Amino acid sequence: MIMQSQESLEMLVMVSRLLSSKLDISELLTTIMRLASRVVGAERASLYLLDEKTQELYFDVALGLPEDVQKMRFKLGEGIAGTCAKEARSIIINDTAADPRHSKKADSKSGFTTRSLLTCPMIIKGKVIGVVQAINKVDGEFSETDKTNFEAFASQAAIAIENSRLFSSVKEEKRKMEIVFKRIKEGAILTDVAGEIIIINNSAKIYLEHDKYKFSDINSAFTDFEVKPGLDSVLCREDPVCHFELYREKPKRFYLDCSEIKLFKEDKDGNPSVEGRLWILSDVTAQRLEERMARNFLSLISHKFKTPLASINGYAQILREEALSKNMPEMVQKSSQTIYGQGQKLNGLVESLLDFVTIDNLEVSSLEKIEFDAAEFLAEIAENARQTLRDKEGVTIKIAAPEPVKIKADRKVLAAGIRALIDNAVKFNCAHDKLVILSAQARDNYTLLSVGDNGPGIPGEELENIFNKFYQVEASFTGQVEGWGLGLALVRKIAEVHGGRVFVKSQLQKGSALTLALPN
Repeated sequence: MIMQSQESLEMLVMVSRLLSSKLDISELLTTIMRLASRVVGAERASLYLLDEKTQELYFDVALGLPEDVQKMRFKLGEGIAGTCAKEARSIIINDTAADPRHSKKADSKSGFTTRSLLTCPMIIKGKVIGVVQAINKVDGEFSETDKTNFEAFASQAAIAIENSRLFSSVKEEKRKMEIVFKRIKEGAILTDVAGEIIIINNSAKIYLEHDKYKFSDINSAFTDFEVKPGLDSVLCREDPVCHFELYREKPKRFYLDCSEIKLFKEDKDGNPSVEGRLWILSDVTAQRLEERMARNFLSLISHKFKTPLASINGYAQILREEALSKNMPEMVQKSSQTIYGQGQKLNGLVESLLDFVTIDNLEVSSLEKIEFDAAEFLAEIAENARQTLRDKEGVTIKIAAPEPVKIKADRKVLAAGIRALIDNAVKFNCAHDKLVILSAQARDNYTLLSVGDNGPGIPGEELENIFNKFYQVEASFTGQVEGWGLGLALVRKIAEVHGGRVFVKSQLQKGSALTLALPN
């Protein structure tokens, strides 16, 4: 008896090793079939899997069975296998002819005679996934010891099948992901949290010259590029999505607009944690070169306009004063006044264009960052704005900064952005009494500077467009068309060069609030 137990144990250990070494599901099931009969000394074995949708048992692997038998299915409760699966317990029958539960469908079609059966359910996490049967004991009858050994075998088989299915599922998901990666026009790189590359598509390989550098992690992938902001800054940011840019000067100018997207997983308590990063790289070289040409063009025409405008405005002022002092005809007075007024307006447009060109060419390295108090900063800007707008009736500017907030930024550059937001809040407000509220608050390692108004609001479909260059919401909605449409584009550039962003919240007929979010 002890010798038999030792042999059974050795057999089960050998079976366990064999099953754990198989990950391909077809190969695994075939191995289970071949081992099942040896475990308890049976003539042959059968293996049924449970179809969860139809709740039927079917032969996934049927060694030596005719094709029509392989296609047979058994409902839960039908035959010994169906009963075993339904009741989730092992069954020994040493005389199938005398047991009414035995279904003779398979025997009648295969020509095989079943004399005795040992049937065990395969269970994972309390759920039956199939049934394994030993058929016709070679020597004597199936015993309780056989049942115990066969149950151990069935348990190992169930675990092996579940592992194989999980492996197949992961393998299939990886295959799908690789297909998607290959079809994406943009460069795409999947890395783990530390930056080790898991998958990289062909576009990314071409952009980053993978064949030349053979890099295996994101830190060495950008060897030839200048990263703005630096890669360390990108990796340290906690934002779900972080945008940055790659630039290479030689052998030719090459720009990549990039996004680092964090991939999250949840633990059993629902707490999220980062398990990987997806890097998307888009070739924006043509766009950046076009923008550079546009900036150069704007800068050129702005400077070219200044000299003749200075002459026009100077002489227009003299003409206007002469016309008034010498009591010239009304037509002359009116004409000289119009020339002078329009000249001043054109001069203002050129000055705003020059301001935009100056800000648009800003680099992070050129900023003179200092730390200062937000409330005092906004109060100074508000006072200057009141002086500038003193000729406009019904404009009220208020400050809302209940808590001390510190800002670290280029004060002069940031002031230009807030002034542009105030100008935007007043110019596009058709209300008789215009209210502008400047506010500051600290939140989530950011300083938020907001300019709110009681204007007409911004339609939802326009919210993504208002920060584009030369863009204005149509005149029929705002009643205003004067200006270049560069103010909010300037604000966005100021936010970006400080490593922050600008966003808007708006309700029609109630007003808008535009906010600069700057990192502390």
